[in-house]
Amino acid sequence: MTMKTFVNLPVKDLDRSVEFFTALGFTFDQNFTDENATSVVISEDAYAMLLVEPFFKSFTGKDVADATRTTEVITALSADSREQVDEMVAKARAAGSPRIGEVMEEGPMYGRSFDDPDGHHWEIFHMALD
Repeated sequence: MTMKTFVNLPVKDLDRSVEFFTALGFTFDQNFTDENATSVVISEDAYAMLLVEPFFKSFTGKDVADATRTTEVITALSADSREQVDEMVAKARAAGSPRIGEVMEEGPMYGRSFDDPDGHHWEIFHMALD
């Protein structure tokens, strides 16, 4: 069975989030985009749904975490090379990421991290398994 992955993240300003992820080179699925949400296309099987906070809250009875103060999830994306990792982080920095993490190197893994405008933690990594 093949499944698609949809990570749902609350955002304060949908337009600002769209600008940020556009600057990183992502596209959006217009079938899932309106004034309450957009769908960031990560791959043909993975998407990040950015939902304005009141709309996000309608899906849960819990409080919405303030990702600038707590970590509710780390979204990790694979890259084809170390250079692609560095390019994505450079784009995040240029787009105004409020936090860029240090280089992480452990064995065959090379990675970097950044926060989006709402404080959600993203990691980009490359695994050299040759």
